[in-house]
Amino acid sequence: MGQPITVDVVADVVCPWCYLGWRRVKSALAARPDLEPIVIWRPYQLDPTLPEEGVDRAAYMAGKFKDQTRLKAVHKALQDAGAEEGIDFAFDKIALSPNTSAAHRLIRWARGAAVQDAVVEGLFAAYFEEGRDIGDPVVLGQIAKAAGMDEVAVLQLLSEGADKDVIAQQHAMAVQGGVTGVPVAIFAGKVAVVGAESPENVQKAIEQALA
Repeated sequence: MGQPITVDVVADVVCPWCYLGWRRVKSALAARPDLEPIVIWRPYQLDPTLPEEGVDRAAYMAGKFKDQTRLKAVHKALQDAGAEEGIDFAFDKIALSPNTSAAHRLIRWARGAAVQDAVVEGLFAAYFEEGRDIGDPVVLGQIAKAAGMDEVAVLQLLSEGADKDVIAQQHAMAVQGGVTGVPVAIFAGKVAVVGAESPENVQKAIEQALA
């Protein structure tokens, strides 16, 4: 067993920089086999006001980015950076911008089942590479099952609205704590990396946290 280090990841599963940042954190940790990372996913919602059924992504993004050429440039930069980390961003496949409360609840339950990494990866891939609606309980159930969770139990919890208030509180705590953009990775509760920094920069942060 390696030396334990806590890694708090504040992120949202519909944030492409979070997918990239998460992969880079994993790359940095993989370069330190002497460590035993204890990853705790902290929910943050880019837009908690979205309806549960989601909204049309093209219209939603057009409202956020008045300049479509800039949006295309952002997408291209993400695709190039993503390719280096094994991510195949397929933005043209994404039809909906979902509310991510249900996805965050699934991640919370996945931690209890010790399959958080598989569920987080499943959510990111489903949304950004396959264009699936990760606000849809059926899709969430499939992702849970693929990670080894009990699909029926997950669907039951989702239908009951279990832990909705917990996610809302944790999002509020992140905002009150000064988080205005994600991802944020905090190592050993001491050193924070904001944004999708290179694995090299993440490694430096890990070294600082351990010093």
